[in-house]
Amino acid sequence: MLPPQRDSGKLTQPMELPPLPNGMEWEGNIAYLDRDGVIIRGFEDYVNTVEEIEVLPLAASSVGSLRRSGFRVCVVTNQSPIGRGIWSRENLASIHDETRRLLLLDDADAHLDLILHSPYAPWENSWARKPNPGMLEASRQIMDFAHRDPSLSELRIMFGHEWDNRPSEEGSVMVGDRNVDMKAAEAFGVRGIRCDPDEGIGGVLDAIGA
Repeated sequence: MLPPQRDSGKLTQPMELPPLPNGMEWEGNIAYLDRDGVIIRGFEDYVNTVEEIEVLPLAASSVGSLRRSGFRVCVVTNQSPIGRGIWSRENLASIHDETRRLLLLDDADAHLDLILHSPYAPWENSWARKPNPGMLEASRQIMDFAHRDPSLSELRIMFGHEWDNRPSEEGSVMVGDRNVDMKAAEAFGVRGIRCDPDEGIGGVLDAIGA
């Protein structure tokens, strides 16, 4: 198993979740979001540096709206440049730190509750790499457990057929701009919504119902 990763540290390192707006209680709904073409503009040869980050129109307000509607927001992104040796995990972390900063600068509720990435090249056949559903599976388990125990010290993440008694994803959604995102949503059993990569999540917010 080649598992998904968080930007730094272990997949199950402690995680304090920011509260939902207006004292709202979380009822289990998650918005699983691809990154490039959904939150920031994607490029054929990747987003390689902090300077290349371009937050898509309405992305910040859309993430804020999702959280104001009771969603937790989990980013699930394929990042094969790490596995290809193009750049490091530390570089990816800096890109995500700046993305978070820019979103919150525009909307104080636009927290990304969790970011998971698959660092693996396509030929490594990782369960974590979309169109496989490993990042979505891990996101759900981390989110559920973090609400009970932010230390995550006793969390054992399960994948594929190993994971029994899965919670319903009826109120959740996966948003992406590519076929691999929709295939991952189907494999996971969550509603998939495909967006225009030039518009990102702002173009499909009404379809989500947030």
